[in-house]
Formats: sequence, structure tokens, C-alpha cells
Amino acid sequence: MDKDSHRPEPHRTPDGVVVREISRDELREELAGGGDLKLVMASSAFGFRVKHIPGSLNFRTPDQTFAALDPKDNIVVYCSNADCSASLSTYKKLKDRGYHNVRHYTGGLIDWEAAGLPLEGDWAEGNDASS
Repeated sequence: MDKDSHRPEPHRTPDGVVVREISRDELREELAGGGDLKLVMASSAFGFRVKHIPGSLNFRTPDQTFAALDPKDNIVVYCSNADCSASLSTYKKLKDRGYHNVRHYTGGLIDWEAAGLPLEGDWAEGNDASS
């Protein structure tokens, strides 16, 4: 039996596009490395304000997203959890516009927080606004 036989099916956008994924540990390492990663939280402005992974960007419209990101950027998109479709939609829009170095952090905010990793926002632990 080969080592890939237990690999789960890859995530796909609703129209079947295979999604390149990044794990929590890989994302944490890239963020710690201080590189040029563009981390995009695909959620409402309220959701972003409440909690997000430090260093995340949030855009209100696709046009704002395209204006702020270069097609050559190293981009990771995420939202609240694996069931959230906003990040898959953002992923697909970026890919359709020629952004090739895009990955999806499937576990999203809930996975990040469950691992005890730092958060920013009004409701993030340790923030005076959360008490």
C-alpha cells in the first residue's frame, strides 16, 4: 500500500477546482519566518474585527482584494472553519484572475484558536475589549 492511499480527497471549489491547501503548522511556520505572505480572512468586516489571525487582511469587495494583492503574491485565504464557503469563493476568484500562488487554510480561525495560537481583535483573549 502506498503512502498516499490514506490521503483525504482534496478540497474543491463548488465547480470542481482542486484547492491547494496549507496546514496550520505550515502556516504558523511561514508567519513566524516573517516572509511576504498575504494572509486574507474572507469574512465580514464584523467577523474580522472580532477575531482574526495576526497579520491578516480583510477586504469588503473583490475589487478591493484585486487592487491590494499582486498576482505574484504568496497568498493564503481562510475564514472561520472548514465549512465556511467564503474562503473557497475568494480562492476561486483569485485563481480565475490569474493569481497562481494561492493556498487555502481549511481549518480557519476555529482550528487556529483551538491550538492556542495568538489572535487579534475585539474578542481575542487578552484584549481589554473582551472582558
